Amino acid sequence: MSASSLVHGPLGASAVHLCVDMQRLFADGSPWATPWMKRVLPKVHDIVERHARATIFSRFVPVEHAGEGIGTWKRYYEHWSSMTLQVIGEEMVELLPDLAAFAPPAQVIDKRVYSPWTEGNLERMLSASLVDTLVITGAETDICVLATVLGAVDRGYRVVVVTDALCSSSDESHDALMTFYHERLSQQVETADTETLLSSWI
Repeated sequence: MSASSLVHGPLGASAVHLCVDMQRLFADGSPWATPWMKRVLPKVHDIVERHARATIFSRFVPVEHAGEGIGTWKRYYEHWSSMTLQVIGEEMVELLPDLAAFAPPAQVIDKRVYSPWTEGNLERMLSASLVDTLVITGAETDICVLATVLGAVDRGYRVVVVTDALCSSSDESHDALMTFYHERLSQQVETADTETLLSSWI
């Protein structure tokens, strides 16, 4: 993929890399393990290493006890009682070690739901920094990454989805989302692989 894939031109100081939920919670050995995570980690690492100061990591934080949460989240954690903090421990929320080493200077925000936008911390952080472009990587393509992308689109950010730095538990859903971005959101979402991104981010 060539640099021309970024149809709106190169990225600069107004861009931030938003890395979604690359945590121990979703790594090998967890009931929520995302099989591709190990495969995409080197790509995510390359982006973070090059742009650590422009990186924000989001972390999904489960509730403390089974049955906590609002509405269907209560039922969700009754089903997933084995994944509450009381059972798994706070350490499972941590970023993967290869990425945790970059924070700081990278920043970290926590969230209790799929979207990083609902609690307002991310939006305040970005507004204070005059950011207009978000580069999005992480897990999972069809859940938390999707919620992140749609929230960014709604807020008018330029969105660049890094195709080889996303992971999912479902090949079919991942592929469907790539088609969705290309065909339905092509005016608001750009896609590029890691090599193209890094060559285009000044």
